[in-house]
Amino acid sequence: MRDLKGIFSALLVSFNEDGSINEKGLRQIIRHNIDKMKVNGLYVGGSTGENFMLSTEEKKQIFRIAKDEAKDQVALIAQVGSVNLHEAVELGKYATELGYDCLSAVTPFYYKFSFPEIKHYYDTIIAETGNNMIVYSIPFLTGVNMGVEQFGELYKNPKVLGVKFTAGDFYLLERLQKAYPNHLIWAGFDEMMLPAVALGVDGAIGSTFNVNGVRARQIFDLTKQGKLAEAREIQHVTNDLIEGILANGLYLTIKELLKLEGVDAGYCREPMTAKATEAQLAKAKELKEKYF
Repeated sequence: MRDLKGIFSALLVSFNEDGSINEKGLRQIIRHNIDKMKVNGLYVGGSTGENFMLSTEEKKQIFRIAKDEAKDQVALIAQVGSVNLHEAVELGKYATELGYDCLSAVTPFYYKFSFPEIKHYYDTIIAETGNNMIVYSIPFLTGVNMGVEQFGELYKNPKVLGVKFTAGDFYLLERLQKAYPNHLIWAGFDEMMLPAVALGVDGAIGSTFNVNGVRARQIFDLTKQGKLAEAREIQHVTNDLIEGILANGLYLTIKELLKLEGVDAGYCREPMTAKATEAQLAKAKELKEKYF
């Protein structure tokens, strides 16, 4: 298994206007992340990849393309989580056979699953695939909140390496870091990377890294070196950029920024707004000129 620490892009996926996967564009996004953003790895099949609007076969296609394009140049994490446990297991087996370094799975959502049900979900995926696991905790989207003791229960499975922590509860983050120092934490909110790294996280996984990976690396490295004033200035610029992206449409705007870099980032998958308006295109160009 490759080193899973550092900067990981939550991989965007290029779609054609009819919603089908644009393989050429997806390969270009992967190359941009590896060659220009210089990321340590790719987190494939997450929210940023519009994953929860895709069929099982489409998810497999993306895993296959990403592995084929990246080869062994960077670490690869496959997000296989689903409300359908059978699908999660099927995807986990497939990604493991492809040679992904690790699996990740979002906590099961929509239904109010009990904690024993959540633990069973992770233990089953691990048992069926034999691969290592990163818990993907994103409470503001899933409604699933877990405390220190519950994470400890999940961590009793030796193949659970840690958590992708996409939450603003930095008290919980600090408690987890202190309670389980041998388990890894990846920060999931790009706009709060500096305080997360200051608290000792091992890496970060972010959607804006597809275009802002160089600054993300600078924030990560400078904070680790204790150069907080320098890191803070770069975080200020990063957050100004993120504010502009969010106001203009998150995934759509990142794709338009990639297009301005010559990457065929394609469209979003409906029911998201697939195609940018003239106003959104103009704003993306403005962001490109100002921040890149």
